[in-house]
Amino acid sequence: MAVETGRITTDIPARLDRLPWARWHWMVVIGLGTVWILDGLEVTIVGSMSDALKDGDTGLGLSNFDVGLAGAVYVAGACLGALFFGQLTDRLGRKKLFLLTLAVYTVATVATAFAPNPLWYFIARFFTGTGIGGEYAAINSAIDELIPAPYRGRVDVAINGSFWIGAAGGSLLTIPLLDPNVIDAQWGWRLAFGLGGILAIGILVVRRHVPESPRWLFIHGREDEAEDIVRGIEHTVEEESGKRLDPVSETITIRQRKSIGMGLIARTVFTLYPKRTIVCFSLFVGQAFLYNAFFFTYGDTLTTFLDVEQTGWYLAIFALSNFVGALALSPLFDSIGRVQMITFTYVLSGVLLGVTGFFLDGFTATTLTLMGAIIFFFASAGASAAYLTASEVFPMETRALCIAFFYAIGTAAGGISGPLLFGWLIERASDSGDITKIAIGYFIGAALMIAGGIVEAFLGVRAEGKSLESIAQPLTADDDEPQPGGTEEDRAAPAPA
Repeated sequence: MAVETGRITTDIPARLDRLPWARWHWMVVIGLGTVWILDGLEVTIVGSMSDALKDGDTGLGLSNFDVGLAGAVYVAGACLGALFFGQLTDRLGRKKLFLLTLAVYTVATVATAFAPNPLWYFIARFFTGTGIGGEYAAINSAIDELIPAPYRGRVDVAINGSFWIGAAGGSLLTIPLLDPNVIDAQWGWRLAFGLGGILAIGILVVRRHVPESPRWLFIHGREDEAEDIVRGIEHTVEEESGKRLDPVSETITIRQRKSIGMGLIARTVFTLYPKRTIVCFSLFVGQAFLYNAFFFTYGDTLTTFLDVEQTGWYLAIFALSNFVGALALSPLFDSIGRVQMITFTYVLSGVLLGVTGFFLDGFTATTLTLMGAIIFFFASAGASAAYLTASEVFPMETRALCIAFFYAIGTAAGGISGPLLFGWLIERASDSGDITKIAIGYFIGAALMIAGGIVEAFLGVRAEGKSLESIAQPLTADDDEPQPGGTEEDRAAPAPA
């Protein structure tokens, strides 16, 4: 660990957690949380643009291999961006990085719209993915450190579920954008990418007003800035809510550092919190394969086996069910509890997907969409809670990098190995016209989701309503002082009920 620069006792975490919900918190949600809409828009639009990009006259003349390569390049960029920007977020601060990563995304997606050739397109897709991957690390950590403990679960789950607003919007946008009777074919796909950049600029304007995390500031020797920010937040919340804030008595003593060594961060994740690492790994891999088993092969399934020509309406209905599920179930992660709800949503969605695989040859396009909507009503809340888990069960100094690490694992598993497996299954099934041959993909996704739910049931952390410091004591906490997180033995095991 780096040399100690000071030692302070602060009540800032307790003051942030006792705040009532106010308009100021909505500004944080809108400024930071809307990035998931961009990701959903990107993934859905690109998935629908393959035919437009293949045309040599109006597109870029991409081959089937090129389309797959572009998808892999985007995923690789997201994984590397999450890891690169994740460690910078822990070192340099939340605000610098959530502004930088959004700027990277904006420039790259606009550059995609102006791509004159495949190479330009591949490079632009890589950096678009880099920006999105970095956003996941910077944003989840910032949101958790600014949102009061009683609301943290529902806010995180709902925000992560907003991916599907973008997915639904992307699905519906492709209908006019890919219709040559509405928009010239050579401009439709370019406009689709340009819209993402316009939305990102709007988000950037709002995001400029979101402050740096006071928790990050006081650990890095900038307690005066942290105090000024918290006083400003308290004044704003008192004015907006009409409530006078009560004083707090809970404090934490911190040994301040300018930076935290990577060796200590690695030891924390794999040695101090091995059970939590297993939980996060299980949750991220499970949800990644679930979505690849169904959603990311769904368009091909509809067109190849169920004679659907325009998939946009089906995908939009499916995407909306995902968002409604995350929004409707999100309060239960605070009231009923993290372990119970994650276990329930993972196991139930896994069982339903397995049942769908067994009866796959009996579905029509409409009934398969309806079944998918039911499955992912529950699955989207569980998958969103995977990000919530990674962002709150590790110490503050490692939070962004831990989110990045597990996001990269899940994205790589779901975005690289998943498409290869499920693409091969669809190709094999299409040769014989037998849709049941893709059922193995459903069964794999189902098994991994059920396994993730079981791991959560036994090793999950009951974090609802608790301060971040009591869930995982900061690495810089003074070991000689009593702290909210308890002893090292307590920190290495799931928190008690």
